[in-house]
Amino acid sequence: MTVKAANSILYLDGVTVSFDGFKAINGLSLVLQKGEMRAIIGPNGAGKTTMMDIITGKTRPDSGDVLLDGEIDLTKEDEAGVARLGVGRKFQKPTVFETHSVEDNILLSLDRPRGVFDMLFARRTADETARIDELLTLIRLADRRSDLAANLSHGQKQWLEIGMLLAQNPRVLLVDEPAAGMTDAETMETAKLLRDIAGRATVVVVEHDMEFVRALGVKVTVLHEGSVLAEGSLDQVSNDPRVIETYLGR
Repeated sequence: MTVKAANSILYLDGVTVSFDGFKAINGLSLVLQKGEMRAIIGPNGAGKTTMMDIITGKTRPDSGDVLLDGEIDLTKEDEAGVARLGVGRKFQKPTVFETHSVEDNILLSLDRPRGVFDMLFARRTADETARIDELLTLIRLADRRSDLAANLSHGQKQWLEIGMLLAQNPRVLLVDEPAAGMTDAETMETAKLLRDIAGRATVVVVEHDMEFVRALGVKVTVLHEGSVLAEGSLDQVSNDPRVIETYLGR
């Protein structure tokens, strides 16, 4: 095990995967530390979604290492197994229980026994109530707790789904284009929300909105043709001639 792997929460090294001869991921290497937030940007087809598919067990790479905590081989796990290990994923389109209240959405997502008997007869504990209150405050929905999820705005549904994922106590949270379809105010509030989450979990944000990425204020990784093209602050990568040519200059 390398020193980088030993000190990381998420470690990808030399990861390659091909579909019908096309290398969607080509020698990708990426290291994230515990509690870090990282923004991933790049043109369409750069491999961002495939990278998340590999991390979450949806796609198995042809070669390379994908390690959690420097030692758990995620390539040997399916999606359910990766989720149980503490890797959560939020897709671009929010998925919430629209006919349930905001509070019940969080309750149903809590990290608790999932058997039929447990779900039917379990009483909410004081700790669970405190956890729900904490999460509702964190995701800016404490005053909407009794409202049906269907009545939330698009941005608020995004926040609710983030809260539902946090209720499962993830160690790594992958978030796909959270700012898509949001108002300007919701976009900036979402950046604040994700900054509040970082430290509680490692957060990977895939995004196209550069103003949103700037608001995150974190290290940026630029993907191109399935590998890392550049890394650094947004200003650093924005001034990289390779990034300008392949992505930002388009």
